[in-house]
Amino acid sequence: MNPQFLESPVRIPRQVDAPVLHLLGGPRVLHRGRWLDVPEGSKRLLAFVALNGGRVERRHAAGTLWPAGDDQRAAGNLRSALWRLKAAGIDLLDSDKCSLSVREHTVIDLYVLYGWAGRLIAGTATAEDLSALKWRTDALDLLPGWYDDWVLLERERVRQRLLHALEALSRELARVGRHAEAVESALVAVAAEPLRESAQRALIEAHLAEGNLVEAKRSYNAYRGLTRRELGVGPGRELSALMDRVCKSLTYSSSS
Repeated sequence: MNPQFLESPVRIPRQVDAPVLHLLGGPRVLHRGRWLDVPEGSKRLLAFVALNGGRVERRHAAGTLWPAGDDQRAAGNLRSALWRLKAAGIDLLDSDKCSLSVREHTVIDLYVLYGWAGRLIAGTATAEDLSALKWRTDALDLLPGWYDDWVLLERERVRQRLLHALEALSRELARVGRHAEAVESALVAVAAEPLRESAQRALIEAHLAEGNLVEAKRSYNAYRGLTRRELGVGPGRELSALMDRVCKSLTYSSSS
């Protein structure tokens, strides 16, 4: 596999012996510098346990992942999936008669992303957090191509949290004078959800922080055209008021 497509979109803490489970763009496992191929019949089990807080009842996992047939058959499928994982050298799950759990010290990239996003949204981001995200938004898709209900719910949670974090990241980058990165962060959010007004506002504010009034107006006009075409309404009151102030500044500058 090309390493470029295996690189995580979030910076994973370095722990020499800790395996890393990648659910973003995955599932994939990295352990001691080697990528391990997760058997097809075991991917769903590994992802299901990880997305359920790292611990789940065996019967619940078996019934959800193998709903066709009786409980005995589902339990057999679960045992087979566990065996395939261990045969592939992927020993990430502990199991007993009642439950399954992700082994202690296993790093899950989704939880790393949630921690990063949480610090940005709460306003407690570190200097390292401002450079922690790479801009390949396609790599941020949770379990691409999976359409189970339990995946769709978590995927939407990831999307919303990431959009809020990108907006917060853009504002923080602008505050510390990293204007190009602030614009880029906001553009990632806008590309993910063009009609999201808070993302558009973050982009406009990033342009304004850099002193690019014309760029701010251009972004606003493009968004206004989009909302009128798609929704039949203009931008919200707060964003419109912000742009009124920008237009007055442009008028004043041109007349001075």
